[in-house]
Amino acid sequence: MAKKFKTCISISVPCIIALFAFQAKGQVSLTGQLRTRTEVRNGLGNLVVKGSKSAVFTSQRTRLIFGYKWDRLTFGASVQDVRVWGQDASTISNADGNKLMLHEGWADLVLFNKADTAIRTTGVDFMSLKVGRQELIYDDVRLIGNLDWLQQGRRHDMALLKTVHNGWQVDLGYAFNQNSDAFGVSGTSYVPSNVSPYVKNSAGVLVPTPAGILPMAPAGNAGNNSTKTGTPVWLNPPTTNGGNQDYKSFTSLYITKKFNQTKFSALFFNDNFGKYKTDSVGSAAAGYVYGKRFVSAGAADTYDYSGLNRRYTYGLMVNRTMGNASGFGKIAIQAAYYAQSGKNRDGIKMKNAYHYTIAATYQKGKISITPGYDVLSGNNAETAEDEKFDPLYGTPHKHWGYMDYFYVGTGSPAGGLKNPYLKFKYTGNTVTAGVDFHLFSTDKDMKKADGTFIDKKLGNELDFLLNYNMNKFTNIELGYSVMNATNSMTFAKGQATTDAVADTYKKTGNWFYLMLRFTPDFFYAKPGANKK
Repeated sequence: MAKKFKTCISISVPCIIALFAFQAKGQVSLTGQLRTRTEVRNGLGNLVVKGSKSAVFTSQRTRLIFGYKWDRLTFGASVQDVRVWGQDASTISNADGNKLMLHEGWADLVLFNKADTAIRTTGVDFMSLKVGRQELIYDDVRLIGNLDWLQQGRRHDMALLKTVHNGWQVDLGYAFNQNSDAFGVSGTSYVPSNVSPYVKNSAGVLVPTPAGILPMAPAGNAGNNSTKTGTPVWLNPPTTNGGNQDYKSFTSLYITKKFNQTKFSALFFNDNFGKYKTDSVGSAAAGYVYGKRFVSAGAADTYDYSGLNRRYTYGLMVNRTMGNASGFGKIAIQAAYYAQSGKNRDGIKMKNAYHYTIAATYQKGKISITPGYDVLSGNNAETAEDEKFDPLYGTPHKHWGYMDYFYVGTGSPAGGLKNPYLKFKYTGNTVTAGVDFHLFSTDKDMKKADGTFIDKKLGNELDFLLNYNMNKFTNIELGYSVMNATNSMTFAKGQATTDAVADTYKKTGNWFYLMLRFTPDFFYAKPGANKK
């Protein structure tokens, strides 16, 4: 009986959706995405020890995206499954869990619309409220983006008030995170949600994650793990994008306006982080789990966890376009400056943290050339203040090298980053090819464990990309990257503390990938030939 019921449901649901789509006259959309990425890694994200063999695997993201649009309401939902081929046995038990999750689920309600007489107002041309789990994408995804390169992507549980008037666009967003709605839970203390149920302790044993603690795993290679150097793991080089602590809440304000061929966009972003104290659970004999404790461990714990560390990011981006690609050529100039103040997620007061970028793209026909320069401020080795800029919740993969050495989960130099680069791109009807060159160095001086300074030069990276649109719903992408690092890279990334340890690492990293992307539109009907 149960089997028949499941079969009935599996047949009926698609039929109902298709019928609804027909009656809605195109208001319903149903699309899919299956993206596999096979990678050969030998130094991606961090340098590897000499003699290490390449890692080879295939990851997959499967999405089903549903949308509905009415004059006054737009609804969207995206369900995704992310996994590595072979990560699960061919048959799994309930205890193994799953990776099926809701990537997006939101409703966008139109409050005012100048074009609709029933909800017209003299105050604004258009206003809507988008509520639910949603992607947030602004400008070139430098600071705020959906991180689509990562199979898991990025989304936010939030409310977004969107206003358009006289060409101005103003978005006001708010998010507030909590762990549970269970009875008996008091206060609003929040343990960041990106917590694994199991973690390796200082003895290398896999143990359950202690309640109320966010374990501090080493950034990238385990060379600076407490099991090897005796250094608590929370002193690892910084990562970003919520990599070691999710926000408790945030308020965002985005304002943009285009004047002829010049677009101005301003961003204000206030993200708040829960207060914590460093703690350890375990014993010398069995091993310790080090981490940040966000919730009281018992009656003897008198630390106040109720406060917030408030951080503020603000700045302006300008994009200017001149000429056209078919004549002399089109020139697109981009410049931006952002600053950060307040307290970082660790409660340290920020001072003089900044990020600026400038780039100019010349396009003639199908060829474009882009020279550019990025600077993200870092900490001065001579002071204890935090001057390190955190590029928030964007897509670092797009800007600071495809090999993801900076501002991702592999850690990032405390001394910041300087990145002059040169990009070449060919854009054809079905084929796109590109070559990027990056030259990396730290913004501020960094020291070794013995107090001597390291060379600011970190290395250079060369990225090759080939993209082919086979048909309307099928895309193939090939990529190959090489990192030529200096001896400073291992120190800057926290992999080495002495020259002897640094010498054990390869200074060249290689990475190759093949990505297949299938994006079917289930309601698409191929136009038929004209009947005579």
